[in-house]
Amino acid sequence: MQHPAPLANCPSYRGRFAPSPSGPLHLGSLFTALASFLDARSQGGEWLVRIDDIDPYRTQPGAADRILSSLESLGLTWDRSVVYQSQRLERYRTGLDALRDQGLIYACDCSRRELAEERTDSPPGVYPGFCRHKQLAPQPENQALRLVTGDVVIQFEDRIQGPVKQVMDREIGDFIVYRRDGAFAYHLATVIDDAEQGVTDVVRGQDLLDSTPRQIYLQQRLKLPTPKYAHVPILLNAEGQKLSKRTLAAEAETRYPGRLLGYLLRLLQHPLPAGMEAAATGEILDWAIRHWQLARLRHVGAMMPKTTPFSL
Repeated sequence: MQHPAPLANCPSYRGRFAPSPSGPLHLGSLFTALASFLDARSQGGEWLVRIDDIDPYRTQPGAADRILSSLESLGLTWDRSVVYQSQRLERYRTGLDALRDQGLIYACDCSRRELAEERTDSPPGVYPGFCRHKQLAPQPENQALRLVTGDVVIQFEDRIQGPVKQVMDREIGDFIVYRRDGAFAYHLATVIDDAEQGVTDVVRGQDLLDSTPRQIYLQQRLKLPTPKYAHVPILLNAEGQKLSKRTLAAEAETRYPGRLLGYLLRLLQHPLPAGMEAAATGEILDWAIRHWQLARLRHVGAMMPKTTPFSL
């Protein structure tokens, strides 16, 4: 795969926020979006929004518009046009073909149930390579495509979490790049989009930290640049689960943007000066951009907020 040409007038910093439109934004999503936005703006960089609607089975009608509306209501304005993954399938197919040309792709007919029932020496969640040497002819709708990994060691320095190291075959195994239901896998689409959008820095939730070595491995195989990564703490619900659409997290209330921004900034370890929550959103964001220090999150773990912005 050829290295994509950078976007015109590429700044030294270009960040992005890439939500999945499986529902509206909840508090945890806005927490991450604000961190990503502030990190980009504090360095004079661009901030992009991409709608990761690669999974047609999880996409909800109207969710993308609600997501964009929530961001706009908080003053989190983006540069350039919004990109939709569902409109880029041919680009992902090109990337898949490039991996196939390198002999790194094989068909897999293992079901989740079969993998769960099979006893192997591999740790839980690590694909043991059952189909690597079967030489199955790809059959639509009942086989996935996996990427050969091997004993490759992926190391990187996360700007918040510090050094990360993963041995691919022992800790991940050959992972899926094209799903058996006919959808391109998240990791493949993400690395291609980040490269073609000229993304230099990715700020996202800590729950995706374990995914990053897979994406770096793909970048190396496709000869794509590797951005800098920073994984912020996640927010938890009362049961200790990550706030997410799967755990039925409620849509974030954005009617009072100043109060919500102030609340999120406290969670991000940047409390506003007394009385400033009543200021205009632009003034609040200007203050946050001037004072932003990502390093304040380095020793902060997952948080379970005990209050909401509107019960204070």
